[in-house]
Amino acid sequence: MVRLIISTARRLALKIASYGVMHLVVAILVAFAITRDWRLALAVGVVEPFFQTIAYSIHDRVWHRIEHRRTLSGLEEASEAFTARLQIMVPEEQTRAHGHHGHSHALPRSFRQIAAKSVTYGLMHFVVAVTVAYALTQNWRVALAIGIIEPLVQTVFFTAHDRIWTRIEARKAKRAAEMASA
Repeated sequence: MVRLIISTARRLALKIASYGVMHLVVAILVAFAITRDWRLALAVGVVEPFFQTIAYSIHDRVWHRIEHRRTLSGLEEASEAFTARLQIMVPEEQTRAHGHHGHSHALPRSFRQIAAKSVTYGLMHFVVAVTVAYALTQNWRVALAIGIIEPLVQTVFFTAHDRIWTRIEARKAKRAAEMASA
């Protein structure tokens, strides 16, 4: 049981860390392309992803709740989500409750949800990027340029990052289902 909790926490930390590294590199490169100043690009590249990683974690949790809203009571939802995350729930119970094998509520279930999640991410990213860029540059034109271009580039990378983690979670769920049926 403890091993499962540690494994789940490790995967979540790895997902957030991989997002942070990806964001850092892209933010520095975009900021440099706009400002042509390495010092400013590094400042934007370090500060902005820090705040974006916090915003991303909140965004991911909000989407977790949106994608999981069901008619379950709060206690049932919490216990079901907890057991699913720890992979304690048997595949038959997952199928009965949700009509599918494997279980990660953070995974979008349709192209529409993937698109909505990416668009909301882009909007959130824009606001944080403009705010941070303005705080560092005190120049609205540069802040808006960074705020428009950097989130567009990051949204493409976010979508790819999210798809990669979706596949990782799906493979993990498939392996767990195969082991449970073996």
